[in-house]
Amino acid sequence: MSKKLSIYIVLITVVIDAMGIGIIMPVMPDLLRELRNTDLSEAALWGGVLSSSFAVMQFMCGAAVGNLSDRYGRRPVLLVSLFVVGVDYVIMGLTNSIWILLLGRIIGGIASATQSTASAYMADISKPEEKAQNFGLVGAAFGVGFIMGPLLGGLLSEFGSRAPFFVAAALSFLSFSVGYFALSETVDDKIRRPLELRRMNPFKALRHIGMFDGLGVLLIMLLFHQLAFFVYPSTWSFFLQEKFVWTARQVGWSFATFGFFIALVQGGLIRFIVPRLGDRKSVLVGLVVTALSTVAYGLVPQGWMIYLIIPLGSLGFILTPALTSLMSRAVPDNMQGELQGVLTSVGAIAAIISPLVMTASFSYFTQPDAPVYLPSAPFFLAGVLEVIALLLLLKSFRQLPKKKPAN
Repeated sequence: MSKKLSIYIVLITVVIDAMGIGIIMPVMPDLLRELRNTDLSEAALWGGVLSSSFAVMQFMCGAAVGNLSDRYGRRPVLLVSLFVVGVDYVIMGLTNSIWILLLGRIIGGIASATQSTASAYMADISKPEEKAQNFGLVGAAFGVGFIMGPLLGGLLSEFGSRAPFFVAAALSFLSFSVGYFALSETVDDKIRRPLELRRMNPFKALRHIGMFDGLGVLLIMLLFHQLAFFVYPSTWSFFLQEKFVWTARQVGWSFATFGFFIALVQGGLIRFIVPRLGDRKSVLVGLVVTALSTVAYGLVPQGWMIYLIIPLGSLGFILTPALTSLMSRAVPDNMQGELQGVLTSVGAIAAIISPLVMTASFSYFTQPDAPVYLPSAPFFLAGVLEVIALLLLLKSFRQLPKKKPAN
């Protein structure tokens, strides 16, 4: 299979998978209120529990999945992940129990390897100077899925809070079918390495990657950035419903707009920005923009102003592909899967902690007896975390080598 066709197949798979994720986000507050027969504040707390349980399993399994893909290949790992995620959506769509919904999130966390495996696939087929752009394509594909997913989820909400889950399952199984018949393998004997159980331990894998010069500080910086980022998936729907009384359809439109501009930046503008700024400056600019936009979301007095910030804030999404490229070039070719697994684990640590903290802060400041009514509190907290990440980034630049180490 040609390199270009391989890229198209991977991107299609990521788009369909992202649609499955995005399609359920607009209806999650309504489903939780339905299952628990409660108000938005308590539903937000349950949303945090579900997000964190997903992330716990993602953290525990992220390094293992990355190492498995280095040993057995990207294709089988990706296919198993897509199939199990499809089953997960079916479980969530059928259940009338919050505890079965929690079990579904645990299963989903174990199998959540799609984007990291796709990134490892891209690393396999990319030249060093192409990596930031190709990692950007993965992010753009995810953004396209987020354009289509929340829009569809908002429309399907008219048929009840369960309908989006069954459509998400169908999308996952469709993605599985596309990958099964059209996706080639990129791991060959040149880069295949033996499976080492000790490196499937997420803590040891983090320590191993962190031993490369500068990468330890970068991983901590990424953790703080991800802690801030998870304010969006964990509280965005609740925030918009509470502060501006938006419907699920309006929330879906905002997610779709968010996804559109992410796709525009990571799929198009990044090809002009990163080659001119370089990976390091691109990460720096992206982090500054992200910090400012996060605080801006919390300050807006009217809902329509959200749409003014989204195009500007989306420029910060040059950060992720540039950072992934920077770190990918700092480790050998036969460790790309392990690196992506570690990056998944870092994101999972943030996803364990952040939703609980963000939804708790939202719940606290929106309760009737709150000392001050402040539904924007999670976004201000996220702004502080981004500033800490910025300081760590500046420190890492003094340690990170400019050339990739020899194998």
